[in-house]
Amino acid sequence: MKRFSSLLLAAILGSFITLAANYWLGNRSGQNVKIEHISGVPTSQVAYRINEKGEAVALDFAGTAEKVTQAVVHIKSSQTGNAIARERDADDPFRFFFGPNGPMERGPSQSTGSGVIINPDGYIVTNNHVVKDADVVEVTLSDNRSFKAEVIGTDPDTDLAVIKVNQKDLPFLSFVDSDKSRVGEWVLAVGNPFNLNSTVTAGIISAKGRNINIINSNNPAVRSGQQASSAIESFIQTDAAINPGNSGGALVNLDGGLLGINTAIASNTGSYAGYGFAVPANIVSKIVEDLLAYGTVQRGWLGVQVGNVTSDLKKEFDLSVNEGAYISGFAEDGKSAAKDAGVKEGDVVVKIDETPIKSSTALIEYIGRKRPGDKISMTIDRKGKTVVVPVVLKNKEGKVGTVKREEKEGVATLGLQLEDLDSKALSRLDLENGVKVKALENGKVEKYTDMREGFIITRIDNVVVKSVSDVNAILKKKKSGDLITFEGVYPDYPREYIYALRM
Repeated sequence: MKRFSSLLLAAILGSFITLAANYWLGNRSGQNVKIEHISGVPTSQVAYRINEKGEAVALDFAGTAEKVTQAVVHIKSSQTGNAIARERDADDPFRFFFGPNGPMERGPSQSTGSGVIINPDGYIVTNNHVVKDADVVEVTLSDNRSFKAEVIGTDPDTDLAVIKVNQKDLPFLSFVDSDKSRVGEWVLAVGNPFNLNSTVTAGIISAKGRNINIINSNNPAVRSGQQASSAIESFIQTDAAINPGNSGGALVNLDGGLLGINTAIASNTGSYAGYGFAVPANIVSKIVEDLLAYGTVQRGWLGVQVGNVTSDLKKEFDLSVNEGAYISGFAEDGKSAAKDAGVKEGDVVVKIDETPIKSSTALIEYIGRKRPGDKISMTIDRKGKTVVVPVVLKNKEGKVGTVKREEKEGVATLGLQLEDLDSKALSRLDLENGVKVKALENGKVEKYTDMREGFIITRIDNVVVKSVSDVNAILKKKKSGDLITFEGVYPDYPREYIYALRM
């Protein structure tokens, strides 16, 4: 028993000594903890890619991000709230870029977005819906300098706009051929989501030539079918994260070339849900060139109604091709360049010049890059036979010449489409002078007044107007913020109406 007690006491004492030693040594070693820093090859260089020169280079986003962020700007658009307050359209497809829907109160309002410097002299491309109806546009560069910007021109049909700041030697991005981009290619999206400046996200091109019916879809006349949509949609789809505020920002390849302008997201919540859409650089480049050269877009016009070739369509009309742009009709006004050239209803366009046409979207995109007077060669499948039809494109008015800047600039901001009235029309209305409002587009008149199509403008600021040229001459003298009044009548209504708003 004594021996057992001695052994038990020795065991307990040994355990105590062991624990005490571990505790003491543990505390001592804690004072000498060493944290190692390993220098070596960054993980971003584990993968490689082939650049535009055919060289194998490390897959590294850092250099491209540093270059591109310097050329992407933050844009703040302000509206002073000039006249009638209206409720924002609940179906506005761009609502998620500017906050929740709801009543638009009187007084100043602001929206934000992004833009891309495309020229060292301060020219910036962005989305039309970023600067639409803005009274003041302010641009903040990546180095936090801020400047007021001038809106040079806009194109609602592609949701693009060009603005300018009076600065020189700015960092800028160059356009690349977006047709050569491939599905699966790495891209970066750069912008200012949620007012978080200079945010970079990475992804791949998920698809090309996407038509999501978002541009001009908030136009009531388009939604009701009273007016055909003239939108050009052939988006580059990407899974790079895009959120509210990215609108107007850059989509670039890994060499920092501008592939497109980020425009929209597909989301039920208004935040990123996996899909973003950018206007391809080849479309952007053409629109920018037109706005700078002419002040308005010179758009070639085929004057056709087109649809995609589907299995049902192929079966119904006994088509011999599986893809292409099916000609289902022509412009009702008789101003169809395609019909004049010999294109027939039921033809399937499979190629224009040397570009394969696999869908109606591809046809619309290709023609959208052309100008009135341009000549194209359309390869058509006509009941199994291949026919080549040369076509000279026209503009919407059925003419070959370009639309002059002065014919558009006076009324572009106001969203007015005007037409002259001849003496017979004036006589029927018992008027001596006047100009007819042919249509109302998205603009200040539609937004801030109750003017309707068909209104006859007889005076502007108490000055008699006899032609569209008279209207333009008056509006050219107006500056931002100036008050303008339209006096006139509606056919079959005896009273005179007056509409007032600020430019």
